[in-house]
Amino acid sequence: MELAAKYACEGPRYTSYPTAPQFRQDFPADQYLAWQQRDGDHKRAPLSLYLHLPFCRDICYYCACNKIVTRQKGVARQYLDRLQREIEQQSALVGRNRPITQMHWGGGTPTYLDNAEITELMHTLASNFRLLDKEYREYSIEIDPRTVDLSTIALLKGVGFNRISLGIQDFDPQVQRSVNRIQPYETVAPLVDNIRSHHFRSLSFDLIYGLPHQDRHTMKETLHKVISLRPDRIACYNYAHLPERFSSQRAIDRLSLPSPEEKLLLQQMISHTLQDAGYLYIGMDHYVLPRDELATALKEGRLQRNFQGYSLHMADDLLGLGVSAISQLGDFYLQNARDVADYYRLVDAGNLPFNRGCKVTSEDKLRRHIIMSLICDLRLDIGECNRQFGIDFAARFPMELAALAPMANDGLLHVEDGEITITHQGRSFLRNICMPFDAYLGAHRGDQPPPRFSATI
Repeated sequence: MELAAKYACEGPRYTSYPTAPQFRQDFPADQYLAWQQRDGDHKRAPLSLYLHLPFCRDICYYCACNKIVTRQKGVARQYLDRLQREIEQQSALVGRNRPITQMHWGGGTPTYLDNAEITELMHTLASNFRLLDKEYREYSIEIDPRTVDLSTIALLKGVGFNRISLGIQDFDPQVQRSVNRIQPYETVAPLVDNIRSHHFRSLSFDLIYGLPHQDRHTMKETLHKVISLRPDRIACYNYAHLPERFSSQRAIDRLSLPSPEEKLLLQQMISHTLQDAGYLYIGMDHYVLPRDELATALKEGRLQRNFQGYSLHMADDLLGLGVSAISQLGDFYLQNARDVADYYRLVDAGNLPFNRGCKVTSEDKLRRHIIMSLICDLRLDIGECNRQFGIDFAARFPMELAALAPMANDGLLHVEDGEITITHQGRSFLRNICMPFDAYLGAHRGDQPPPRFSATI
């Protein structure tokens, strides 16, 4: 537990590099548009879609997503009208005939939409993009178990989704009350049975550790219930308590939160329990059954980390649609307006709704390769990195290697035989291990406050 205290700090989750705080309003949008208007392989290559549907009926106190909590009728209609216009604009720009190998609806709560609205949105997408009916596609949707009935599950399968992710977080009643998310096991289990009966390709659970009133006893019972339902994938995220940024988190009593040492114990308990139950440990926060495609992707080096966590690498480009959605297209990251009023204003004016972004430099690509190799593959082949980028790693990164030396002494990694490898113990500290290679940490523009990140432990 001394290591938890030693390495407890704030740091990025590395769902991208550069990370979102580096996105600027003055990025070269004209270069991006000029690139998209040229013909080339990027107009025919596979494409991933992410749709952000921000609405929720109730607030979950821990949530750090871009969301709109409302039960007002008509708000989804206003949003869908603008989203349809963006979809039409974006398909014309990025290429409407590119095969959509991956698609994910997130939020918010995508099933805030009713069945007719879900059908309408999927029809809009199919009319503007080349959706696939191939078995290998990954079309997933996040579901809040409190907001879906059994008829919706049948509809989701019928419109083309083949993966479902359930937001479980925790099954303990006191923990659920403390974060305002009451969803007993007795209501989730029948939903899981229904999902299984419709033969979705995969079922995922999202869990969070570090929530108020969690301890080893409550987590043991939650894991017992999770394992009894046998989801194919489990993502177990470290709760980020940033009440100064997310006002809903101010309803959480900070004294009820586990300490960094207790959080590390919870993470290790989760890891051991799930691995003992037959799950494989992927990256730093995912667990999958051995037959799952993520397990195969890890062996074959096809694992990627993006804004949805770990996934298969089935397309180089990701197009984000909707308020606050982030795209990764070619050498560019772009983020849509984060305020829904600004998003509506841009779409109503006939403009693409992004207002922040960055162009990735050659130095960014090198450092992104290093960070993503460590966080996905748990190793970096230094020789291959030298060949791919034409560098001498030791000469290029002496300060970074010096920063890794104490971590190697603590048993978190090995630097030898032309590679950096993460140890089993080091997986709990992956973000810390990646941080020395982040050129932007500690450097910020004078006209901007330094970015705040979540705790690494």
